[in-house]
Amino acid sequence: MELFYKELGSEGQPIVILHGLFGSSDNWLTIGKQLAQQHRVFLIDQRNHGQSPWSEEWDYEAMSADLWEFFQAQDLHKAVVVGHSMGGKTAMWFATRYYPSRVDKLVVVDISPRAYRLHNHDIAEALAGLDLPSLASRKAIDDELAKSIPELGTRQFLLKNLYRTEDDRFAWRMNLPVIQKNLAIVMAALPENLQFDGKTLFIAGEKSDYIQNKDLAIIQEHFPDNQIVTVAGAGHWVHAEKPAEVLQIIQDFVSIG
Repeated sequence: MELFYKELGSEGQPIVILHGLFGSSDNWLTIGKQLAQQHRVFLIDQRNHGQSPWSEEWDYEAMSADLWEFFQAQDLHKAVVVGHSMGGKTAMWFATRYYPSRVDKLVVVDISPRAYRLHNHDIAEALAGLDLPSLASRKAIDDELAKSIPELGTRQFLLKNLYRTEDDRFAWRMNLPVIQKNLAIVMAALPENLQFDGKTLFIAGEKSDYIQNKDLAIIQEHFPDNQIVTVAGAGHWVHAEKPAEVLQIIQDFVSIG
């Protein structure tokens, strides 16, 4: 699948960045612009998200294959791969199961290799349950969404996926029916006995429960050359809440020989 992407910078070590569930390449634009001062940066929309094509097939095998096609299309022999949440799982699959030789270093943002409960199912249902054609403004959509998702920050993140169609109606840039149907698949654990021996950085949000002490053993099992850095005061969307801190952490890690 030919994915939509933004390329920033033209020289230096390539960095490929993958967004999380319900996200898009725009989520990493602030950090990407800063990294592009020294690197060639690619911000990718994964399938069924952003401006990339939709497909009934949506799992980590498919998303890893998409990433491989992207590497080939851009003639990337090796790159640093950064992934947040779902994007982090895609990056883990890519590095352990398929193309470890193509990953220079791996950066996984607020996700571990374990399986996760379906807490995102409520979000998917809330989005799918909105009658967008009957809502005339973003405020009206936000007001309706607030009935099931009270957290303002979460709603603001989700509403970035809105756009107006040619007939001036609101629509989502996410393939919600497929996301709802396959959500359990993308919450699954990284398969056992897969390992990436390269340098791997896990960035955790202090206020998030996505990376816990119980995850240290499974992280070590799959990624023996790992380090974990916790960002103070940050939740799951670490890069959005603390962009300067995350930028510095990534820069420091990438610059290590």
